[in-house]
Amino acid sequence: MPINRRKFIQQSALTGGALLTSSIIGKAFGETNSSKDTLTILHTNDVHSRLDPFPMDGSKNAGLGGVAARSTIIQQIRQETDNVLLLDAGDIFQGTPYFNIYKGEPEIKAMSLMGYDACTMGNHDFDAGIENFATQLKHANFPVLLCNYDFTNTPMEGKSVPYKIFQKGNIKVGVFGVGIEMKGLVPDNLYGNTIYKDPIECANTTVDFLKRHGCDMIICLSHLGDKYDDNKVSDEILAKETYHIDLILGGHTHRFFPEPKKYLNKNSGDTLVNQVGWAGLQLGRLDYNFDGKKKKNLLKANVVLIGGKIGK
Repeated sequence: MPINRRKFIQQSALTGGALLTSSIIGKAFGETNSSKDTLTILHTNDVHSRLDPFPMDGSKNAGLGGVAARSTIIQQIRQETDNVLLLDAGDIFQGTPYFNIYKGEPEIKAMSLMGYDACTMGNHDFDAGIENFATQLKHANFPVLLCNYDFTNTPMEGKSVPYKIFQKGNIKVGVFGVGIEMKGLVPDNLYGNTIYKDPIECANTTVDFLKRHGCDMIICLSHLGDKYDDNKVSDEILAKETYHIDLILGGHTHRFFPEPKKYLNKNSGDTLVNQVGWAGLQLGRLDYNFDGKKKKNLLKANVVLIGGKIGK
């Protein structure tokens, strides 16, 4: 793309707001066509009950975020490309009066209306208790994915699944979820009899199953966190200690990645890790195509600042 055209697009995005941002996103970052061999992945994490934009109070995030602007962008992208996955990496709840009053109902309803395909749970999704989260799922038309929480004898028993396989055009995509250890992070009474299991061991078991069932791409929704100074399991460790995960969409640590991180996994392949901050300020987008042998090619990875400009 010529430099002057790139500058024009960036300047237009700054002044056009969410609607203009959504209309130029395909032109700015390699709009995918209707081919059955393409896949667009959209993702959020740690939205924390931020349904409205930030108030126009002169602060750093004034006017940014909000489900209305995010929904507009998602709808525009779906008009531009056929094969879209919309995913969330947890901490849907907690952070605004919406949660304090309604306990997560409007958050789940908004995700259902936007057409989320799947999510995983974060630690703050237990903040009103495990029974409350289970109750709010009656408003969800998407699955909760967790392979390392055993919910036997809890209100969440039977309300989550370890993985889901999506058929998008010619591409079979396996998506699974891993959650963070709650002991010491979440009060015991809020998660009850939930049993936390080793996310690396559970991930490898799940990935092996997905590969054997012919998945062309495997995505992990993780609420482990980006990385830590100690040996606490993180997305970095998960990427390095597992096989065949193509993409980890992370949360918990509220990091704004300008571009995905790349790690060498146990299969000597690349595992990408991405995270898009918090409060629904950004929507992550990754565009892939697949050749005749189903080899993955990442065409572009970028972020959209909701209500603002396109990132690189």
